[in-house]
This record gives sequence, structure tokens and C-alpha cells, in this order.
Amino acid sequence: MDMRALVVDPDSPGSLRLGTAPEPQPAPHQLVLDVRHVSLNRGEVAFAGQRPPGTVHGYDSAGVVVRAAADGTGPVVGARVAAFGAGAWAQRMAVDTTAVAEVPENVDLAEAAALPMAGVTALRTLRTRPILGRRVLVTGAAGGVGRYAIQLAALGGAHVIASVGSTGRAKGLTELGANEVVVGLEGIEEPVDLILDNVGGPQLAAAWELLAPGGGVQNIGWASGEPTVFAPYSLFSVGPAKTMSTFGDVHEVGPDLATLLGFAADGRLSPEIDWRGSWERVAEAAQALLDRRIAGKAVLDVAPVAGV
Repeated sequence: MDMRALVVDPDSPGSLRLGTAPEPQPAPHQLVLDVRHVSLNRGEVAFAGQRPPGTVHGYDSAGVVVRAAADGTGPVVGARVAAFGAGAWAQRMAVDTTAVAEVPENVDLAEAAALPMAGVTALRTLRTRPILGRRVLVTGAAGGVGRYAIQLAALGGAHVIASVGSTGRAKGLTELGANEVVVGLEGIEEPVDLILDNVGGPQLAAAWELLAPGGGVQNIGWASGEPTVFAPYSLFSVGPAKTMSTFGDVHEVGPDLATLLGFAADGRLSPEIDWRGSWERVAEAAQALLDRRIAGKAVLDVAPVAGV
């Protein structure tokens, strides 16, 4: 039996189209979710065409459990959950029970769908070192990860510097908790302790020069699409080591997703949904993300399975 899903199609706008795919067959440690909402991340859209045609794409979803895991773990049938896993952009999704979290009653499922990839990325990169009283620079701050990072860093007691690509992208970032909002790196005069970098390119090399001894850079995204070139000896640092790390840890995100949902339920974390519409409009949403016309998250509403 087939279901509707957003599948990879290199000949379609954004390399995605609404098509069909087989119903998922869960492993014993997986539950089956009746998906109500999905969220798009810019990187997923940008690289969709690199996946095999017909692949059900996406990782972020929220919905209602229709089949509990056979091994007895995880939420029960009828539970409202947010989920992170491959093949999320479909009417049904099989997902590990370690990668879901129940959604509090006062959190809308569409808001919950906006949290998994971007929210967990922001949370885990901020946890790489103590931030209370430290200076944290977030580049590409107007995007999904950036907006969560600003809020979470502020909750953690950091002095938050939000870097954006243009003055138009700065709107609302102070209200989210940014102490300073800058275009590029202009006006940053004191060293920073942690950099969450979503931009890469020449700006990454310049940001490295702002890093305090003992500080670290977390490489999250590469929105610039440009190479980074470091001058000879520019990576040398006297004193405590400066570090640069990749980020891709999405193992067993359930507990961290529950933390984010708790913050949202308490009104301490805004899901920052800037675009929402039917998944029939996936091409429109994908292009808006690629054009950087979305500040925050894009959420698609999924048509339910017939009879559900």
C-alpha cells in the first residue's frame, strides 16, 4: 500500500515533489507516526538533488502515534509526539523511539515540528562549553538554527552577539535575546568565547581572529557556499588552545527534544515559524528558503491519510 510523500525528483523545482511511496515497515524499536506537520531546513532543500530519485526526504515531523514500537519502548498509540529521523516528509513515518518526545498539551503540533533538527543543533553546540557570563557569537543568526541559538544562549546566561548578512535580516533578534546585532562581523571589538558558525567562507576565517584563547568554533552550516582560506600561521595561538569542531551529532535526540518542548511549553523558547502552508506548496517554500526570504522556520501541513 502506498502513501503520499515528498520525494526527491531532480527535475522538479527544489528537487522535490509531492508523490507516493510505500508505507513504512517499522523495526521492533520503531513506532509509526501519523504525520501532521513537517518542517524544512535549508540544507535539506539545497542538497535534496544529491539523493536517489524517489527517496522520501526530510527529518523533522510531528504527529500522532498510530503504532507503538513492538519492543515496548516509547510512547503509546494516540500520543502526540515530535520526531527526528529519515523519511519524515510523508503521511506515515517509522522512527526510533529514542528520537521522539511527547508534545505538551499547550504546544501546537506545528510548532513542535519546527524544533527537531535546528533546535537540537543549537542546544548541543551550545553545550560544548560553559556559556554563563561568556560571549557567544552566532553567525547566520536569522536562520532556523541561529534563532534558536540566540534564545538558548540567552537562557544560559551568555552575552549573545547575533551576526546577519544584511540589516533587513536583523529584525526581531534583539527581542529573542541578542545583546548585540551586527552585519557580518562589523563592530565586534572584544574577543568571543564560542562561535556557532552557520556561514563559513571568508567570514569564518575572520571570525577565528575574534576567538579568545581557549575558545571554540562549532561548524554547523556553510550558507556562503564559499571556501575558507586561513592565512599562514593564523591558526597558531599562544595560551589555551583554540578549537574548531564539526557538528553532526543527532544520536538519540529524544531527551534533548523533550527539553526544547519543555522550554516552548513554558514560553521560554519561540518556534519562530515564518512560513506555513500546505505541503502542496513545497516548491514555493523550498524556493523561499533557498532565496533566504524566510526568517526562522518553514512548516508544511500534511494531508491526513484517508479515513484518519
